[in-house]
Amino acid sequence: MLDAIVDQAVAEHPQAQFRRPGWTDLRGPWGFAFDDEDRGIQEGWPGRTDVFAREILVPFPPESQASGIQERGYHPVVWYRRVFELPTAERTPRLHLTFGAVDYEAQVWINGHFAGRHEGGHTPFTLDITAWLSPGTEQVIVVRAHDDPLDLTQPRGKQYWELEPAEIWYHRTTGIWQPVWLEPLGEAFVDSVRWTADPDRFAVGMRLRVGGRAAKATHLRLRLSLRRQPLVEDIYALDGALLDREVVLPRRMHRVSAVCWAPHHPHLIDASMELLAADGSVLDQVESYFGLRRIEAVDGRLLLNGAPLFLRLVLSQNYWPQSHLAPPSDEAIQREVELVKELGFNGVRIHQKVEDPRFLYWCDRLGVLVWGEAANAFQFDERAAERLCREWTEAVRRDFNHPCIITWVPLNESWGVPDLEHDPAQRAYVRALYHLTKTLDTTRPVIGNDGWQNAVGDIFGVHDYAMDAVKLTERYGSAEALRRTFEAIRPAHNRLLVDGQTFEQQPVVVSEFGGLSIKPGAGENWHGYATTNDAQELLVLYEALVGALLDSTGIAGFCYTQLTDTEQETNGLLTAARKPKLDIPTIRAINSRPAKSVPSEILDAIFQHEVERRRKSRTEE
Repeated sequence: MLDAIVDQAVAEHPQAQFRRPGWTDLRGPWGFAFDDEDRGIQEGWPGRTDVFAREILVPFPPESQASGIQERGYHPVVWYRRVFELPTAERTPRLHLTFGAVDYEAQVWINGHFAGRHEGGHTPFTLDITAWLSPGTEQVIVVRAHDDPLDLTQPRGKQYWELEPAEIWYHRTTGIWQPVWLEPLGEAFVDSVRWTADPDRFAVGMRLRVGGRAAKATHLRLRLSLRRQPLVEDIYALDGALLDREVVLPRRMHRVSAVCWAPHHPHLIDASMELLAADGSVLDQVESYFGLRRIEAVDGRLLLNGAPLFLRLVLSQNYWPQSHLAPPSDEAIQREVELVKELGFNGVRIHQKVEDPRFLYWCDRLGVLVWGEAANAFQFDERAAERLCREWTEAVRRDFNHPCIITWVPLNESWGVPDLEHDPAQRAYVRALYHLTKTLDTTRPVIGNDGWQNAVGDIFGVHDYAMDAVKLTERYGSAEALRRTFEAIRPAHNRLLVDGQTFEQQPVVVSEFGGLSIKPGAGENWHGYATTNDAQELLVLYEALVGALLDSTGIAGFCYTQLTDTEQETNGLLTAARKPKLDIPTIRAINSRPAKSVPSEILDAIFQHEVERRRKSRTEE
């Protein structure tokens, strides 16, 4: 299925978009302790060994089976301890320690010295730990994670605040749940790089920041390649810590499909950067990549690289029964993305989770579109607003370079803004999140609040679990139907527009629908959005609902709920073990039918049918 040139080492790197040689993976066994009385700091746990009597397998949360702990009660404070070896011969001027994600607040000590803290359960942080390394080879990392299970101002997504999961809420994920790694660095290093694609001009903007002693670096060598064929090699002089350049690709690559990124041809341009000292020595080396693509919302339609795009998304909780929010393996991440493609979807809506970058890598590589979404809080006050704004800013910055991400969704169904209809502060907050996101990223559409009570947005996402295909056609079948719907329909008793907001021909995506499940058996308690008696009945209803939206001339796409069963929420096309409930080729055929709102899909289908007919005719001759 995959191109032979895919480098598995790249896929397994915790940050494929920004990777260095010589990194050290700290996944594996760590010492572990619960601290339910929160006495660890007072009792000096950062400098002790006796309290870490248990062992946990990082990066799996202690609530999960994969961690080796599997205790799902309320444990707001947990501690970790890890010893690593640093051979004297391999010492470099700097050593950075990175955590992919720690839910929710992390404090870190190195050899008993406090090294730093981070707040935000879904975003990474990096610490320069050089100053606290000991003269010997053995070094000690201690982490304290605080995750209050009852604090509803904390961005938590689908993690339930009650003791046991219920309805659409799941078991919690506390502490470390994404990879941890070390990177040796020189005195000056590449701190960040941002790629801004311009497919019309076959160009890319590069904004690169130098960290450390920036004056030590005098030049940057850049090499770009496509399918391992060189495109560009250049050297830029540095004047300070910031380098802004536009790089134009060779014009000989005149075919868009040969170089641009799209689901049916997900070309990635590899970038190698070397930071050079005055004597030509290499201070730092970073590998990255980008996709040459543009996404736009224009006149009620979505355009990808200037061509009409119809979204066939599936809602993905990306939750695993044995490991919760943490993916169980690199192979499981890859397979999850492959299943999305095999089912005939062209994208996923990651739901209430900032996904692991390894998942986004495979979406980039295989051509799966992504709506990037925040994990929301469930109460509104100034602290909740501050927390989400900070974490969302970090998420957008982390994932800006992924070509697969085509839309940002900071809020879902007014979660965290329960009085959006009447509270001016909450309406201002939604609009502020929208404008904050547009400030951080002008290249992608943003939905202020997906589902209903739209206060601001470049796309209008509507959640509608009507189980009658005729109703879906009446509501979304045409532009005129959409106008009536925005005036009269109230999903979950909520208006689609808040006061003062008007429908101005933004693209409309039915961003949640379906939620079909087979009638639960004895002892199962999922109420479902709608249940069917058996798999055949499920297939018939699925085809009718999807068909109604594909026949619409007014919408720009849909998102079916959902990809997999998740705990008691058994409305997936796949089981929690990722086994299909229905025949995959049949589902793919249903999803792949041409959308009437994109006439070019119909023409493409006619053309492909004729090509296939002629091929068969020649074979028979």
